[in-house]
Order: sequence, then C-alpha cells, then structure tokens
Amino acid sequence: MNNAKTESDFLFNGSSATLNSGAFTWSAPSNIALVKYWGKHGQQLPANPSISFTLNNCKTITSVAFESRSQDKFSFDLFFEGSPKEDFKPKIQKFLDNASPYIPFINQLHLTIDTQNTFPHSSGIASSASGMAALAMNLMSIEKLLNPEMADEYFFQKASFLARIGSGSACRSIDGKMVVWGKHQGISESSDLYGVTFDGKVHEIFENFQDTILLVDKGEKQVSSSLGHGLMNGHPFAEQRFSQAHANLSELKSVFESGDLQKFIEIVESEALTLHSMMMTSKPYFILMKPNTLEIINKIWNFRNKTGVPICFTLDAGANVHVLYPESHKEKALEFIKAELVAYCQSNQYICDEVGTGAKQLASNS
Repeated sequence: MNNAKTESDFLFNGSSATLNSGAFTWSAPSNIALVKYWGKHGQQLPANPSISFTLNNCKTITSVAFESRSQDKFSFDLFFEGSPKEDFKPKIQKFLDNASPYIPFINQLHLTIDTQNTFPHSSGIASSASGMAALAMNLMSIEKLLNPEMADEYFFQKASFLARIGSGSACRSIDGKMVVWGKHQGISESSDLYGVTFDGKVHEIFENFQDTILLVDKGEKQVSSSLGHGLMNGHPFAEQRFSQAHANLSELKSVFESGDLQKFIEIVESEALTLHSMMMTSKPYFILMKPNTLEIINKIWNFRNKTGVPICFTLDAGANVHVLYPESHKEKALEFIKAELVAYCQSNQYICDEVGTGAKQLASNS
C-alpha cells in the first residue's frame, strides 16, 4: 500500500493564533545525485526519479527571525554572510509567493533571513538545494509553533515539499543519508512532491562514503540549471533518458544491497556523462565542463585501472568534479587526489566531504 501524500495534505491546518516574534537557525547540506534529475514539469516536478548522497560539510546555515505585522502580505529582508543581498531577493520572493498557500501564516510576518554557505555559491555544488532546504526548515519551525502536535515525520515531509518548490533538488537535502525523489515503482512511498529516505538494504561499504569535491571553476555557471531543465522539453533523447534513469535507479537499488562497487562505478559515471550529453545535444546546446574537468576524469580512469582502487567521479550541472570512494580507501584516494588532481583545481582548492544525515536545528528563540 502506498501512502504517499498529495498537495492537499500539506495545506496549513494549525491554529490561527497570532505569532509575535522569534527566530530559528537551521543548517541544511548540499547533496550529490547518483542518478540525475534533469527535466521538469509543473511546479518543480521531476521528469524522472533521482537518488542522492546527502553531504555533511557542504551546507547552508540560515537564520530566520520573524515579527508580526499588520499587513496582509509577507515582507522580508535578506542578508548573505551578514550583508544585504539584493540579487538573491527575486528568487526568495518567488519561492515565498509559491509556498504561501501552504504556509499562509507568513502573510502576517516580516522575515529577516540571514544565510551563509560553507562552500562557494553558484559553482555547481547545489547551493540552491542547501539554501532552500535550510529556509524550508526554518519555515516549518515557525509552523510548528502554530501546530505543536505536529509529528516529526510530517514536519520533515512538508519541509521537503516546500524546499522542492524553491529548488527541485532541495527536497533531497532534508533528511536521510540517501534520498530518492520522484515516483519509482521499486521505491516504497516515493513521490514527485518530496524526497524520501531510501528504504532498501545498504551494504556496509557504502557507510561513510567519501566525496572530495574538486573546485575546477568557482565562478557562476554560464547556463542556469533552470534553463537547462527547460531544454529537456522537446529534447530528441528525452524519453530514452527518462527511461534510463528509472532503469539505473532499479539497478542501483540492487547494487546498494550487494555492495558491487564495480557496478556502482559504472552507473554513477554513466549518469554523470549522460547528464552532460543531454546539455550538449539540446537546442540551444551548451557545455559546462572545462578542459580541466576532462583531465581529471582521465586521471581517475588511469589511476583506477592501474591500482584497482574503487574511486570514481560524478558531476552536477557544472565543471566541478565529485570524487567518490569508500572510507576504507580514503588514505590512498586522498594521496592520489593531492598528488595528481589538485593541480587542476582553481587556486588548488578542493573540499573533503562525506555522506551526512540531513538538516539540523542549531538555535531556537521563540
């Protein structure tokens, strides 16, 4: 029996009490998709299912202070790393406009949003995912003041639902080590509306999996992810791609149970290259990889062939390379990365990360 929720399940059903003032702080991590989401419809609904590793160190920390106001429409101030950030405001405005039917209480509030990242913004490390997830967690903390009996499961589901409205992949940054987003026949309770924690068996080799992120290009992407998703409409290979994602997720579910690292590597690297091949064959077409991205990929292949160390790569919609490997191979992998790959990074910069568990509340004053 599938008990997946519908949009109506997330309509506000708390009290109409007046909120005075308060503040919350949450951190939410980025995530790295293993099976990629590319293409969407409706209000940030995925054209195919995806699954991701939740990261631990790459995260957004967001504080939201609120105070009541007499108007019938929300207002907000936005700060990034302590300074006003006007160019972020339109995206937050659009998110709050679209989310307000589900959290109508914000229309009686003025919000002060202060956010910061532990990694470079808009460089292909899914800063919109962690940012929208952290904001959604704060909004749900405000809602819980009006509905204190709210179950934790619902709290996290609705946070994922809200985060998706702001940034599709943000719904995978809420709760769990591995998160599935998008309906898939083999994943219990899977939904297009929110992410669910992967419920299958997971071999111990995938515990504490490592992700070293090589910052090939820290600048803003030439093409936004939103535009790239839109180019899947009418793409000549779209339907085959969506079918492939379903098949790869089914196969990856078996891989997680068996611990077959060779098959894991095949699926994950193929998914990364397929994502970029969709960009290169859309109209208009574009390339987000850089020459150093390709150099790194070839170095990884050569090292793996020579040593047998189960190290692989994946890519998001950008030039940076996520190098994935089991914790048991951490010493050899990092030795290789420092000796042969860091030179291809912008200013020799890289981030050591690993699988994490999701969003965390850091402060409450209400």
